This record gives sequence, structure tokens and C-alpha cells, in this order.
Amino acid sequence: MEAFHNILKSMDGMLGGAWWFPYVLLGTGLFFTIYLKFPQVRYFKHAWKVVTGKYDKANSPGDTSHFRALTTALSGTVGTGNIGGVAFALFLGGPAALFWMWATAFFGMTTKFVEVTLSHKYRDKTPDGSMAGGPMYYMDKRLNMKWLAIAFAIATVISSFGTGNLPQSNGIATSIESTFGFDPLMVGSILGILLALVILGGITRIAAVTSKIVPLMALIYVVGAFAVIFANLENVGPAFVSVFSDVFTGSAATGGFLGATIAYAFNRGVNRGLFSNEAGQGSAPIAHAAAKTDEPVSEGMVSILEPFIDTIIICTITGLVILSSGVWKEKHMNTFDRSDMHILAGTYVESDAADKETLFAYINDLDGHGVTDYTGDIQVVNGKAVNAGFTIINARSFAENVTFSIGEPVDNYTGML
Repeated sequence: MEAFHNILKSMDGMLGGAWWFPYVLLGTGLFFTIYLKFPQVRYFKHAWKVVTGKYDKANSPGDTSHFRALTTALSGTVGTGNIGGVAFALFLGGPAALFWMWATAFFGMTTKFVEVTLSHKYRDKTPDGSMAGGPMYYMDKRLNMKWLAIAFAIATVISSFGTGNLPQSNGIATSIESTFGFDPLMVGSILGILLALVILGGITRIAAVTSKIVPLMALIYVVGAFAVIFANLENVGPAFVSVFSDVFTGSAATGGFLGATIAYAFNRGVNRGLFSNEAGQGSAPIAHAAAKTDEPVSEGMVSILEPFIDTIIICTITGLVILSSGVWKEKHMNTFDRSDMHILAGTYVESDAADKETLFAYINDLDGHGVTDYTGDIQVVNGKAVNAGFTIINARSFAENVTFSIGEPVDNYTGML
């Protein structure tokens, strides 16, 4: 698993985690925003009128209403990205990462407007009478680049597992296991059966189900989140301040959090912003292509609301829950794989400011930190290391009271590492 993790990490370093990725993603949105004269602002009010059905025509070609197309697209974004995505962004990049998620959403509103409009314009009617569309259709029909359309279609299928299916199923299964003790395999199997019952009915059944589930789950989540926010109301103001104050300074080490540079917070914020709202990923236009309308731009206007609802509203609420409650800089009992750990030579103490500054430089790849990996043996007796001379970092925080375990069911390890 460690080797597989390293492969995925290398791929991420070349794509989503690459230094150029945030600039390309935000740059594309910025270009279209200026070129189209801020459609996310000018058409925002009209988009709400369209999605409520004010301009619907019963005889328009398509399979679903504007509202159902919107909830179908939102069903793939409102979920793990709004909870785990935000939490991970804050954990890695600090409060400033939330600002860059907002920026990604604002410019992503225009990006999604463009990709959905084009997908709807160049959609096809299939032999069974349903509509099919997406970026691969305008790549083929308008750009005359069939090879790119095929490559995109293959990449979309692959990414649907990495950003659509696996994180969602894993998040549900692990949560239910930790809360109620149910076997993750059983939970995953039930989820698979329920999913099959929906998707085998085609886009019409998918849209019908999501139009009921998405608003309900969003409402339940918002109510639960506000319960936490109101309990920590006095910290909401400082939470907002920390978001903006850290944008151009980076986040300093605090609590278990070892801090992040401006560049890292920027990268993680944009990266997690895309995971949250998928603006520019090309998946949402496939759902929007089924909308009933003969005016592609009207469906493009509807899609403007997706990043707004998903990131600017729901992700902000999640961010306030995490920041106002203070849990983002606290440490909790957790289980993590060897691939998530860094074992460093030397003993570093969390309460020592100099040690924190040194490790801040190490995890942010700054020059002159002098930290090296531990290369010696670790003797473990009944799950506990009995020798010293090393420090364990889990992702970007100190790991304390570490217990080494092995096997399934898990048992305390004894031996040499």
C-alpha cells in the first residue's frame, strides 16, 4: 500500500498538486470572467429565476428540468468535498486555504458557466431519445479533436472513482464504523446496491432522486453546522479574521498544526476548491446537458449557482465550524498508515518554539532546516517504541503517544522496525 500511495502522490505532484495547477485553474476562470464581463455577477439573479422554472417550456428538448439538472450536478459535489475537503485544506494550509477556496469558487462560477453552455450547445440525441453531452462532445464536434475527446472520456471515468465514488463511500463507511461499529464492507455493499437501483434507471431516475435528497441533506447539514457555530459564536469573528490575515503571510504553527507558507495554502485551497465544486473538471456539464431547454446559455446560468451553493455557502459553513470550534489545531486519537508518516532523526518537542520553527521549514521545503530522515532501527514492545532519537510527524503535525499495530484484527506490534 505504501508503494501504491507513493505512485498516487507522484501523480498528484504532476497534476493537482503541481505548482502550476492553481495558476492554470484560476487563470482560466479569471480570463473568462474578464472576457465575459463578470457573468457570475450580472446573471446571478436571473439564474435563480431560471432554476425555479420561471422560463421553463414543456416542449423544450431534454430529459430533466433546470432544477433537477442542478441537483444532479450538486449531488456529485455536495458531500465529502464540503466536509473532508475543507477540513483537509485547513489542516494542510491553515485558515488562509479557505480564502483560496472562495477565490476558486468565484472564478469557477464563470468556468462552469462556459463549460456547461458549450456542453449543452453541442449535445446529441441518442437513439433512445435521451440527451447526451459533455466536454467530449464539443471537443469532437467543435474543436475536431476526437483524440482529446476520447482521452477526456477515459480520464473522467477514472477520476469518477478517485473524486466521486471512493472518497464518498470511504467517508460514509469509516464514519459509520467509528460511530456504530458496522463492518465497512457491509456498509459499502449496501451503498453499492442502493446506488445501482438509482443509476440503472438512467438520468431521469437519477435526477428524480437527487432533486429530493440533495436539498434535504444540505438542509440537515446546515442545521447541524449552525448548532456548532452558535455554540462558539464568540469565535466566529476571529475565525474570519484569521482567514484574511493569513492570506498573504501564511499560517504560523499553533497547537498541533505546524503551519503553512503562502504558496502551500494557495495550492491546497485551490486544489480542495476544485475537489469541492468541480468547476473546470468537466463532470457537471454531463448532467446539465440533459436539461430541458433550447437555449444553452440559460443552462449555463443555472450552473453558476453550483460553486456558489457548494463552496461559498456550504464550505464556508464547514470552515466556520472547524475554525470557531478550534478543532483544526487540536490533535485527536487517529489511525494512520505508514505512508502518512515522516520519521525524522532527532528529538523535537512540540512545546519548543525553535523546534516548531525548524519543522515548519522542513514540511514547507524551505532551505536551511537541517532535518533528516531517521535511518536507524525502532525497537517496539507491545506497540510502544522503547528507544529514542527520532520524532514522528503525521502529515503536518506532531504525533504523540504512538502505538504500532499490525494485522487484522489489529494487535499491538512487538519487534524491530
